[in-house]
Amino acid sequence: MANTVIVELGRSNKNYANVVEDIVKIEKKLFPKHESLATVFDEELKKKNCGLLYSHVNGEVSGYVMYQWPSSLYASITKLAVKDTYRRQGHGEALLKAAIVKCRTRHIQRVQLHVDPSRTAALALYQKLGFQIDRLIEGYYSITRDAYVMYIEFAD
Repeated sequence: MANTVIVELGRSNKNYANVVEDIVKIEKKLFPKHESLATVFDEELKKKNCGLLYSHVNGEVSGYVMYQWPSSLYASITKLAVKDTYRRQGHGEALLKAAIVKCRTRHIQRVQLHVDPSRTAALALYQKLGFQIDRLIEGYYSITRDAYVMYIEFAD
């Protein structure tokens, strides 16, 4: 992960439009249309209690994580994506850890996420960081694709 920088994306970021454009390209490439936020990404970022961190390598967006905290009790990781050329190099782990740290600064007690059980690399990463499987939601992504709800809890 040489030369990798993780940045919180805010509207005041001078590269905001370019970064969102790069993220939308990644979103379109990695996620099926019905799971993609590509057409509403900018609107999602305007929501209250929503954050986005992205990583870049020498100015190129390599991945991003979006998270929301509806209350002080819990937060949800709503998106985590790493560009194909940067996978298996620690970018996803670094982004997820950074998002958890951001949530913890808000005294969040529980961070949760959804993952397709067939995405074994993602599942292994989440378990490595301490996430546990809470339950299975059948047909979450589509009729034939389920999701695990995973969580990690913190005691204050």
